[in-house]
Amino acid sequence: QVHLVESGGDSVQAGGSLRLSCTVSGNNNRDKCMAWFRQVPGQEREGVAGTWSGGGSIYYADSVKGRFTISHDNAKTTVYLQMNSLKPEDTAMYYCAADEDPCWWVGTMKAETFKYWGQGTQVTVSS
Repeated sequence: QVHLVESGGDSVQAGGSLRLSCTVSGNNNRDKCMAWFRQVPGQEREGVAGTWSGGGSIYYADSVKGRFTISHDNAKTTVYLQMNSLKPEDTAMYYCAADEDPCWWVGTMKAETFKYWGQGTQVTVSS
C-alpha cells in the first residue's frame, strides 16, 4: 500500500510561484510513476506532470510546459511540483498520484492509470 500526502498549496498573485510537495510512504523500495493532477469543480481531473522515479521521460501538459517542473528527492520519498509564472487558470485542487507500473500516456496523462492518490492541496491564483 502506498500513502501520499500533499502540501504547499496556497493563494498567490498571478506571476507568482509555489512549490507543492508530496510525501510518499509504502513500498519505497520500488520505482513508481509519480504524477501531479489538478481538478476544478465540474471538470475532469487533468494530468499536469508525471515522472518515473527510476528516470526516463517526463510528461507535462501543454498548458504548463516551460512553467512547471516535476522532480523527486534521491530517496524517492518526496515528489515536488515547482510552479512558476502562475496564472489564474492554474487555480485548482492539485493531487499527487502514484502507480507501480511505468508511466505511460497517449496525448495526455489519464487519471485512471493511477492506483494511489493523495487528498489534494488547493492552489488559488488571483489576477
